[in-house]
Amino acid sequence: MKFDFHTHHDRCGHAVQSIRDYIESAISNNLDIIGISDHSPHLYSEEDHLYPGISMAKSHFPEYAEEVLQLKKEYEGRIEVLLGVESDFFPEHLAQYKKFYEQFPLDYIIGSVHFVDGASIFKKDRWEGLSTAQKQQTKENYYQMIGQSARSGVFQILGHIDAMKGYYPEFSAIQTDAADRTLQIIAEADVAIEINTSGKNKYCGGWYPSHELLERALHHGVKVTFGSDAHKPERVGDDFEEVRGNLKEIGFKEWAIFRQKQRIMVPL
Repeated sequence: MKFDFHTHHDRCGHAVQSIRDYIESAISNNLDIIGISDHSPHLYSEEDHLYPGISMAKSHFPEYAEEVLQLKKEYEGRIEVLLGVESDFFPEHLAQYKKFYEQFPLDYIIGSVHFVDGASIFKKDRWEGLSTAQKQQTKENYYQMIGQSARSGVFQILGHIDAMKGYYPEFSAIQTDAADRTLQIIAEADVAIEINTSGKNKYCGGWYPSHELLERALHHGVKVTFGSDAHKPERVGDDFEEVRGNLKEIGFKEWAIFRQKQRIMVPL
């Protein structure tokens, strides 16, 4: 079975082309399942469209869900189309996000930490001038939030769990056992993590998470799934077979798919 649970489209403002284009690309790449999971609106804001270049407007989410459901019917028999969302994780607004998502028949929710200590994890200059101790604390704060997201009960998948290395490859070498402790929390919470292949397009030049973290994930019994994090149709399913082979080499035997927020483990 071939699938991709992490894809975007033009509503978020920084991806290109329509949902249909991503579905057609998935068919061309012989996928069995395509999950549409665009960025969640900034629900905590009184503004309808707080960051047009980052996420869709709050008022756009119902039409987004309806379009995916219509395409699901249209493509039935050719490919399975699933309705998802990549949700920001703001602990102080979690109840608001949870209540909002309950209005829609989501097949899965990806919980992604994009902001730590008030700044984007992808902010390229956020590391400038920090001491070794401050860098260590930042990494620990990042993984503390990921652990909180795992325990929240809202998410079926955790997105790109070492993406903070994206524009700062040295992140991986910061000495702390925070990542390992967080993997144990993720296992206890029984939430899956994705292998996200979009890191290859950042400075780090590799997948999220790293090979080392995937080895530790297996050790702790963490479930895994796949997502390209495609922001253009040609990246749908990107490196799927390479990821599958890598997981087999590490020792994984199965990975997860999702329907109606229920996890199903399928052989690699």
